[in-house]
Amino acid sequence: MRDVYAEAFGAPPWGEGPEHADAYLRRLAGEVGRPGFTAALALDAERVLGWATAWTTPDPFPGDRSYARVSAALGNERAAEWLCGGREVDELAVSEVARGLGLGARLLHAVTEDRADGRCWLLTSVAARPAVDCYASAGWTEVTDPAPGGLAVFLGPRHPALSTRPRPT
Repeated sequence: MRDVYAEAFGAPPWGEGPEHADAYLRRLAGEVGRPGFTAALALDAERVLGWATAWTTPDPFPGDRSYARVSAALGNERAAEWLCGGREVDELAVSEVARGLGLGARLLHAVTEDRADGRCWLLTSVAARPAVDCYASAGWTEVTDPAPGGLAVFLGPRHPALSTRPRPT
């Protein structure tokens, strides 16, 4: 997982070095205890090709990490209404050898498909074009123009807010 993390997040726009991959593995050990935590792992024999992790977004909407920028982009009311209690996809990483094969979309589906009400969301950088394209082709909808710092919020294909909000032109 460390190597895939380094491949996925080492290049722009993330630019995270090997120490970030090590820190992620340490952080992951604690994140499995978050409410609603779920994960999917893709393997080829014993080789990790990719994974996704997700959990339930707390209520009230947090203000740490990138959450403050999400609130700034959506507004506090929408962030709370659309995202609190929903399934938040936190990480999705695919090995370079497995990119372009639909694995990212399958991992995304694996960590969100059981959410009966469809309230799933994720945050990414608009500069991460392959990720943005993957989410869009998997039916996810960007609902920010983008958030401060070049971040974009995507709602899952069955998210109920999609039926009530105007589509961007």
